[in-house]
Amino acid sequence: MLDFFVYDVFTDCAFSGNPLAIVMGADDLSGAQMQTIARQFNLSETIFVMRAADPVNRARVRIFLPLAEIPFAGHPTVGCALHLSDGQDGHLVLEEEAGLVPVTIAEGLAEFRAPVLPELGAPVDPAAVAAGLGLAPDQVGFGTHRPFMAQAGPGFIFAPLRDLAALAQARPAGVAFEALTLDIPKVYAYTPEDQGFRARMFAPANGIPEDPATGSASATLAAPLLAAGVLPEGETRLELRQGVEMGRPSRIGLRVTVSEGRLTAVYVSGRAVRVAEGRITIPEAE
Repeated sequence: MLDFFVYDVFTDCAFSGNPLAIVMGADDLSGAQMQTIARQFNLSETIFVMRAADPVNRARVRIFLPLAEIPFAGHPTVGCALHLSDGQDGHLVLEEEAGLVPVTIAEGLAEFRAPVLPELGAPVDPAAVAAGLGLAPDQVGFGTHRPFMAQAGPGFIFAPLRDLAALAQARPAGVAFEALTLDIPKVYAYTPEDQGFRARMFAPANGIPEDPATGSASATLAAPLLAAGVLPEGETRLELRQGVEMGRPSRIGLRVTVSEGRLTAVYVSGRAVRVAEGRITIPEAE
């Protein structure tokens, strides 16, 4: 049997934020066994902790959705780093499938640097976004923000919505959503709020009807924001709120640096609270 811990991430309050399962001592598990365990927890993500390939790093990790493995994700990185730090300030590096992810921990806040700089992809038809999210065409887009594909490891369709009412109304709309997400199965909808943005993320094809907090999408959002012309030279700090509409409010810090009109670094930060722990049986090898 293996030890596991469950944290609520991107929050400092239990039973909010995004739940995460952390499975320790996973060195001898196959990918299929990890997928079986992730399906058992049925959380948006489960992270498996192993010995680092390079002893200078803290651990090697693999991250699974209920139905697939992904190379990098934000809330598993934050939750796992805070768990491994055991409340101590400092710096550690996680070996993720996407690359090395450095994490700094200070006073219970973990901040990681995205292992891959976000890249803007193709524009997305606003009418297709509206149909896919069950909205009217005039509810998609605001200011200079338009729908785009973007990726920084995982890819997302970024859907700027007119206001908080449109965001609350949005939901995957059957066949139209399936058509929208043929190439990229995740839609990150966002709208302005206070000094940042409020967001929702839908990925039903990955076993996630809606995600309370999506750190990888938060990092990737830097590319559409740069395209919209809202990231000036130097450093910009924003707060992203997610999960509000599903009763699991999350707060995600986003720090972006721009030089000569190009992204040079993207950082995501958050807190986490342990809510459960136990042991889980190792599935039979396939």
